[in-house]
Amino acid sequence: MGVTSDQLLEIYQRLDDYFGPLNWWPAENSFEVIVGAVLTQNTNWKNVEKSIDSLKRVNLLNFDALLHMPVERLADLIRSSGYYNLKARRLKNLLEMLARDYGGDLSLFFSEDISTAREALLQVKGIGAETADSILLYAGGHATFVVDAYTHRILSRHNLIPEACDYQTIHDLFMDNLDHDAAMFNQYHALLVRTAKQFCKKGTPLCAECPLEPLL
Repeated sequence: MGVTSDQLLEIYQRLDDYFGPLNWWPAENSFEVIVGAVLTQNTNWKNVEKSIDSLKRVNLLNFDALLHMPVERLADLIRSSGYYNLKARRLKNLLEMLARDYGGDLSLFFSEDISTAREALLQVKGIGAETADSILLYAGGHATFVVDAYTHRILSRHNLIPEACDYQTIHDLFMDNLDHDAAMFNQYHALLVRTAKQFCKKGTPLCAECPLEPLL
């Protein structure tokens, strides 16, 4: 793939000029980001917000409460996020790893170098690369790029990547061609999500209105 730093920077600049600061991820603290990153798998954010609000209403959105809560109770509280039994187990798996290896101290976990922290997350059953990178970037402030279906859609439609392109390859494009700046990666990912939802839609894209039209 012949994607250049200039191309990726042009995409960023156009979208940043159009949308301005998006201030993603919406959360009160790092733990809330972690919970949201697991719950947002295969669902939309509005459903995740309902689950988080459900946990907040009963004052259970904290590490110790969720760690020691029966998985059935957790599943019931996050029901609105969909696949709630599976997500409850995945969240418990993650919390158990953090409790076992870091004493539940998130600052200790995030003080690890990025490769060590990323590998620890990927060893947790149910935590894939997108969820791991979301946790590292948005909760931990690590400079790692989050790739999702929106990223893939925009890049492939502009012929910057082939349709059959895996997560790690796209991730490496950003990591290899851009300065490792967590704030920029945060905004860049948010910009791609907003662009895909507003213009580069899954069905018929609104290319004529898109700030990336024409690209390069």
